[in-house]
Amino acid sequence: MSSATATHDHSHADHAHEHDHHQQSWLYKYIFSTDHKVIGIQYGFTAMAFLLFGFFLMMVMRWSIAFPGEGMPIVKQVFHWTGLNLLGERWAPGGVVTPELYNMFGAMHGTIMVFLGIVPLGFAAFGNYVMPLQIGAVDMAFPKLNAWSYWLYFIGGLMMMMSFFLPTGAAQVGWTNYSPLATTAQIDVKDLFWTGQTQWLMAMVMLISSSLLGAVNFITTLLNLRCKGMTWMRMPFFCWAMLVTAFLLLLAFPPLEVAAILQLFDRLFGSSFFLPTGLVEANRHLDIAGGGSPLLYQHLFWFLGHPEVYVLILPAIAIVAEVIPANIRRPLWGHRTMIYAALVLGFLSFIVWAHHMYLTGMGSVVSTFFQITTVLISVPSVILLTCLMISLWGGSIRFNTAMLFACAFLPMFGIGGLTGLPLAFSYIDLFLHDTYYVIGHFHYVVAPGTIFGLFAGVYHWYPKITGRFMNEKAGRLHFWPSLVFMNLLFAPMLVQGMAGFHRRWHDGGAAFEGTTHGTMWISEIVGGVFRLFGFTMLDPNTGKDITDTLMILNPLMSFAAWGLALSQIPFILNLFLSIKGGKKVTSDNPWHATTLEWATPTPPGHGNFLEEPVVYRQPYEYSVPGAETDYTPSWLPEGAKVEEKLTHASH
Repeated sequence: MSSATATHDHSHADHAHEHDHHQQSWLYKYIFSTDHKVIGIQYGFTAMAFLLFGFFLMMVMRWSIAFPGEGMPIVKQVFHWTGLNLLGERWAPGGVVTPELYNMFGAMHGTIMVFLGIVPLGFAAFGNYVMPLQIGAVDMAFPKLNAWSYWLYFIGGLMMMMSFFLPTGAAQVGWTNYSPLATTAQIDVKDLFWTGQTQWLMAMVMLISSSLLGAVNFITTLLNLRCKGMTWMRMPFFCWAMLVTAFLLLLAFPPLEVAAILQLFDRLFGSSFFLPTGLVEANRHLDIAGGGSPLLYQHLFWFLGHPEVYVLILPAIAIVAEVIPANIRRPLWGHRTMIYAALVLGFLSFIVWAHHMYLTGMGSVVSTFFQITTVLISVPSVILLTCLMISLWGGSIRFNTAMLFACAFLPMFGIGGLTGLPLAFSYIDLFLHDTYYVIGHFHYVVAPGTIFGLFAGVYHWYPKITGRFMNEKAGRLHFWPSLVFMNLLFAPMLVQGMAGFHRRWHDGGAAFEGTTHGTMWISEIVGGVFRLFGFTMLDPNTGKDITDTLMILNPLMSFAAWGLALSQIPFILNLFLSIKGGKKVTSDNPWHATTLEWATPTPPGHGNFLEEPVVYRQPYEYSVPGAETDYTPSWLPEGAKVEEKLTHASH
């Protein structure tokens, strides 16, 4: 009898006895918990809250770009209701976004979405909840370290949020925080510690420390706590991706932590690690020793910055690699090939960082090296994408909401990768650097790419976490508008970027004649559509009609951003209402999947498994010839029958 089959023979009395044995107060069970599942849920909800706030910042920026100099609707009322009149009048008088507010929101949008949103959701939330279940572990290797990791992340995020209310406002010099601009920003105050730039650095130290603790925990767990029979090649691809991601964090984050600490010393204690000699700020020479190197900060930042891209995307690819086999009833094509590709991807990600720095004047030999490695790293990425696409061939596809997001992930990530290839070459990058082309490329990777993968994971594992399904109609109402608006938002950025639109123009290019007069066939089509609805765009400087120019893409993208925001309402309602009102699962394995997390009770209790799990086969054995069902769970011994029962108490 299999371990999973045996679990169904346990009585509720045994189950109740186990829970009584581990009785905890509500505070320690749900707030200061050391259970990997609770911590995963904490990471998930916290990260989604930060993603929502970061998205709000972007919507404000899009208003400034689409309607420069015009007041935002209902902003005065919001400031009045929230008691933030003083803040509003300083940064957005009359609801008009100032350049300072645009810079602040731009810097914090990037920081929040990457370091507080996507990475914690993809790696920490899904990794914490799913990975120990998939390898048959009762918990993470260091449960208390796991809790510390979450609370350092939470404190760092809180520091980021509180910096908006400081007299100087939050950080304003980009999410990269380049020195010397970042070091000398906001220095005309009495106490430099209580400035947004300083608090950004302090928060980053907290966030990086959190990630390092999590990385050590993940690696130790995967190396030491795999259950009996769980060999390396029987480990699901999701776990391999978590292992590679953990190593990326462990090796790449320390340089950025060092950079943040050194920049703190430059700001607070008069050192000059990144400050050159003869630096002038506000028409006065700064009283510093000098001799520092601003390029050193860029090297330290981007040594983390490019592996960070794969910290973002690998968890999403891993989730899609779990969703697709379960919904096509076929094995994951090229499982071993994908593992090797992920390992090569992790290695190469450490030797491509300087392709972000072509404009710093590096020599032709060095730039050629980084051009070659950047092109090379596209090979394992293409292998991963190809294996997922081939897996679909000939499958009996079940198009639930998770599968829709997983399928949409493939072309969206493909577009993001292909648009990045031109940027690998220094000559092309000289023209496209800091334009909207770069923004479009990066966001295709992390928005319709990574975030679609994360949405797929939420819909896929929601029944295991809660014992209920999310509503499929609401899921489709979430998916289709999101897919349309994502492309309407990011595709025009590629066009504008090739036309020379800069990423940091708070007015969307209205101040430059070159951008207000440029036209293309796409702008003429969009302009014609806008005219049909009675919308025309005028040059704020001359009053000339510029509806047919590339400037018309600004309101198009802004409307798409606000439409994308509305598209998330069905998801938010679905996420919370389904906890009590969703359709109940009738089996611990509602998707008829083969990996080990589906052998646990639903939802998993303390210790995860009712008896010690054993793995007997590969993780993706679907439609095996001669089998009585179209799935053969990895925990099922030879000759045993698959049983579909529910081992949790009904709620």
